Order: sequence, then C-alpha cells, then structure tokens
Amino acid sequence: MKLFENNQTVKVGIFIFIGLLILMVTIFTLGGQKKTFAKTFVVNAFFKDVSGLQSGGNIWLSGVKIGTVKKISFQSDYQVKVTMHIETEAQKYIHKDSKAKIGSDGLIGNKIIIIYGGTPTTGHIEAEEVLAVENGLSTEDMLATLQVSNKNLEAITTDFKSISKKIDSGEGTLGALLNDPSIAVKLNETMVELQSTVANLKVVSENSKKVVSNIQEFSGKLNKPGNAINDFVADTLMYASVNKSLNELQKATGFVNKFAGNLSTASEKLNDKDNAVGLLLNDPASAASMKNTLKNLEYSSAKLDENLEALQHNFLLRRYFKKKEKGKLD
Repeated sequence: MKLFENNQTVKVGIFIFIGLLILMVTIFTLGGQKKTFAKTFVVNAFFKDVSGLQSGGNIWLSGVKIGTVKKISFQSDYQVKVTMHIETEAQKYIHKDSKAKIGSDGLIGNKIIIIYGGTPTTGHIEAEEVLAVENGLSTEDMLATLQVSNKNLEAITTDFKSISKKIDSGEGTLGALLNDPSIAVKLNETMVELQSTVANLKVVSENSKKVVSNIQEFSGKLNKPGNAINDFVADTLMYASVNKSLNELQKATGFVNKFAGNLSTASEKLNDKDNAVGLLLNDPASAASMKNTLKNLEYSSAKLDENLEALQHNFLLRRYFKKKEKGKLD
C-alpha cells in the first residue's frame, strides 16, 4: 500500500514537472514571438487621434516588427501620448527626423504604428526622444469622404441618364448624328473626301521631298568648281564687272525714267489749249480751219499745175521748154 502511494506521488510529480516545462517553453516561445525578452529603449510620439490603437500593438519599420506599444495616455485635450518600446537593434535605422503614423495590420486588422523616412545625416534617435507624427485620416473622415463621393456619383449617374435619354430621343447634335441616317451618310462622304485629301497631301509631300532633293542636288552642283555659276560667284573680277554693268544699267534706268517723265509732261501739255499743238489737237474750230487751209492748199496746188501746163503751151515759152527737154535728152 505504501509503495502504491509512493508511485502515485512520483507520477503526480512527473506530470507537474512536464506541465511546468511546457509552460516555460510556451512562455519563452510567446516571448520570442512578442520579443518580450529583447533589449528595448523608450520612444514617445504625440497623436491627435490614435484611431483605436491599443497597448501591446505592434510597431513596424520597413515591414519588420521592431517593438510594441507600451502605454497610451492623454497629454492634453488634443494630444494623446503613445509610449513605445523599440528594440535596441533597430535604433540605428531610426533617425531623428523619422516620422510615425498609425496604420492597419491588413485591410481590417489591428491598429499598428509605422515608422518611416528620415535622413542618415540627422543621426540616430535616442531614448526618451519624441518622433514626429503624421496624422492620417480617421475612419470617420474616410466614411464622410466616401459618402460625399457617393452623392457625387449619384448626381453624375443621374446626369448621364438624362443625357443618354436625350441622345436616344434624337435631341441635340450628337442625338441627330446617331439617329439621322442622312447625317451618317454625309459624315461617311466627308470621311471619304478626307481620305482623298490625305492621299493628295501624301502625294504633295512626296513631290515636296523630291523637290527638296533636287534643290539639294542643284545646290551641291553649284558648290562644285567648273560650272558657270560657280565661276561667276568665285571670280571677283567678273563680279566687279557685273556690278559696274548693273550700276550703268541703273543710271540708264534713271535716264529712261526722266525721259518718261518728260514725255508724260509733254503729253499733259498736248491736252492743254494754252499752246499751239494743244490748241490744234483739242480745239475743233482750229482743226476745221486747218482742214480748210489744207483744202485751199490742195486747190492752189492744182491751179498751179494747170497754170504751169498752160505756160508750157504758150507760144512765148514753148521754145524754152523744148530746149530744156532737148538738153535732158542729150
């Protein structure tokens, strides 16, 4: 009986030892996961709204857990102090100008603190120092913004329904375009003409390229010695001669212009009646008198011819004219 009781005590002791061993392993395992036994230092941050952050929340840096939230307390009416325990190993990666913000562990997970940013030149953060914070939008702000967006979307949907109804009923230019077959035919014809115009522009562009190529080829030939134009441009004596000829031509042009001016002046004077020629050309009476004078001269000339003929047949002068004719024959 006594041996049986001793065996029962040993069994109870073994079970207790195994239980304590399991408890210690569990504590060390959970402590290792929570990094309870890691060396830490304290850093503070002041937020306007912690958005449901709780003590024991995780602290992340570049996606790696580096500590936990130790305490959350009110600092003033508009500030909440968050005390963080951060692993000493991560201290060299957190700079004095780094910032902290509240995020979520997943889409709807627990609230966490995310540390980001900072420049190495500012140095590492020390224990009990304060991190700058970024106060993000709260869930209520996001819901309010989402509500406003929903109202705007509803208004846009209503307007779009109204516009689509008008288009379907044929109202407006777009409605007429979609519902009137004649407009579609005209638009199709316009597109065909536009395609033809584009084809013509393409041909013109190709021709322009050819013209440019020909000009470049012609310019290259002009730059080569051995042709008349290149020799003309390069020969300074010929250029001086041409320049002299141009100057003389310019002087001749001046003389021609002066002559044309004098001729114009003379023609203007011919239109006036204050000179003999102008009077003769512009006065009908003078023209008639001139015609009468010419007629009289013609009549007098005819009479003179008759008188000379009569003198030739006069017996007193007949002998004279016969001798004159005989002298011409000799």
